Amino acid sequence: MRVACHALRRMRGLPLNLAIGLALCLTQAPGIAAAMDFSDPDWPCIQRKVENLSASLMWPAPVTRTPLSPEANDLVEALSLRRVSLEEADAHVRAFVERNKQVDGQLLGNIFYGVFDNIAATRQRLIAGIARYSRSQIALSSRIEGARVEMAKLSREKSPDFDRIDKLEEQIDWDERIYRDRSQALTYVCETPVLLEKRAYAIAQMLLKHMPD
Repeated sequence: MRVACHALRRMRGLPLNLAIGLALCLTQAPGIAAAMDFSDPDWPCIQRKVENLSASLMWPAPVTRTPLSPEANDLVEALSLRRVSLEEADAHVRAFVERNKQVDGQLLGNIFYGVFDNIAATRQRLIAGIARYSRSQIALSSRIEGARVEMAKLSREKSPDFDRIDKLEEQIDWDERIYRDRSQALTYVCETPVLLEKRAYAIAQMLLKHMPD
């Protein structure tokens, strides 16, 4: 229950029923609760926020950064694209190595660092977008709550303004629909930084397989 209370304090921007439901779910999933990062109020994801990745943790050998050939740069661009599956990426790497018999650790390392830079930049932009997305959700939640408060106040008056009440009810229904749709989309968006991190690591592993003995 301590986890749930802590979560609720961090979910002030969410509708109360949604915040309570999520917090109670966390008490049933301690592994997930432990992974959540409450240090940034703009971070809405269950996945812990890790802004910067470390290339050296993925590539164990020292690398001296040097310019790449056009062919190597083409490989970097192909490996960086999310639409290129890991199976396709591995085929690109094998074909490159077969065409270039003088492949060494420095070349492979520079290819990895080029891929890493591209993936890290995409990931940073995504994380910034998630924060903006979260702030817009918080603002929308506040608007819904404000409309509910106003509607309740009008309903208690001796001569209620029913036209205004009807407009507020329509606004609440519309805003809540948008909020729910955005929340569902956020589940996928929150997974993407983790998927990008996994892709960078997978690319490192497939390149390391071709390191000369």
